[in-house]
Amino acid sequence: MTSSTSARRTSSVAEPYVRLAHGIEAHAPGFIDGYGGPAAWADKTLRPLPELQAQAQELADQVQAEQVQPEQGVAGPDTERGRFLTVQVRAMQTMLRLLGGEKLEYREEVRGLFDIDPLHTPERTFEAAHAALEDALPGTGPLPERLEALRSRVGVAQNDILKVAAPILQELRSRTAKLLPLPDGEEFSIGLVQDKPWGGYNWPLGNFRSRIDINTDLPVQLTGLPDLLAHEGYPGHHTEHALKELHLARNNGWQEHSLQLINAPECVVSEGIAVNALRAVMDRQEVEAWLTGELSTLAGLDAGDVAAMLAAGQALDGLEGASGNAALLLHQDGRSEAEVLDYLQTYALSSPERARQTVRFITAPNMRAYIFTYSVGGELVRRAMAAGSVGAGNAQDVFRRLLTRPVTPGELGETGRS
Repeated sequence: MTSSTSARRTSSVAEPYVRLAHGIEAHAPGFIDGYGGPAAWADKTLRPLPELQAQAQELADQVQAEQVQPEQGVAGPDTERGRFLTVQVRAMQTMLRLLGGEKLEYREEVRGLFDIDPLHTPERTFEAAHAALEDALPGTGPLPERLEALRSRVGVAQNDILKVAAPILQELRSRTAKLLPLPDGEEFSIGLVQDKPWGGYNWPLGNFRSRIDINTDLPVQLTGLPDLLAHEGYPGHHTEHALKELHLARNNGWQEHSLQLINAPECVVSEGIAVNALRAVMDRQEVEAWLTGELSTLAGLDAGDVAAMLAAGQALDGLEGASGNAALLLHQDGRSEAEVLDYLQTYALSSPERARQTVRFITAPNMRAYIFTYSVGGELVRRAMAAGSVGAGNAQDVFRRLLTRPVTPGELGETGRS
């Protein structure tokens, strides 16, 4: 295969991939999370599903047949791009099956869209976390009420959220720039929104830009703000999208990376990066000292309450799997919404408002299977960083590679076990 043929094939795969995604978007608004590629490819004309299904099969066959090669003059393994496109197109085919009315078992839906298995967390894990919280939150009254009362005392006043966010973002950007160079001109706006099923969201806009929304339906806790801003901004989603646009879409000519999909394996890696973003640039002791010092003063909060919430937060980490269990109960086991709400209040120690917000997330059409990208993706990335894998050396080398190269959940799973 000659270099010139390789370059032609690179172009021939990206365009039908982007066009297919926009064809699906016409049937399922929100399937595309962001796009910054050629405008001519963004055709959302409503086309018959059988036509899109045939196009998806042609694209899958093309990816397998061509073993997608790098652009002329660009070094890199010929399997890297093909491996990414293979699982992404498979997710598109799953999405088209669902849109066509095919009834998939929920576990199969999660596997088909995200290339991962949905994991059930044993209830004894939550019970152990409850015991740890009893120690962290001494006092009288039911544990959920004590927890909610402490949460309310570390909530940042809505008018102060962006003021407190400013120095956090400045420090996170500085540390991210030391981890690896950021594209010239990268930037994002940040604003407050309401009536959303999620707590924060990064909207990729292309040209190294994005928009971050913070939902204020529930109080924004100071103790979670550095993690939220790292997750959505530096070195999380915004950083990943900007760097992959630079290194993959622009430098390699792999225009499929000018597109971000909401129900595809790339989300597992992206959320895994974001879940681990803060720890990639700051250790826990630094974060805690910052929160109980400068940031609690800036937010006008009592440092003792902030320290108590941080202590409780370590125990709360053990409740992270409850939302995934709730999704399995609802979608796999056919339990009622009332039963799921009760489960969340019992095991996640959620207030009724928090439980309803979780159910709203796991029942949103484009989010019902998405909940596992956080837990599974986060664990896959943690293991890879600990193992120094995916073709990299230490934890920071792994994180740099994840920010700049197309790694799949399957690849992370294999390397995390090595």
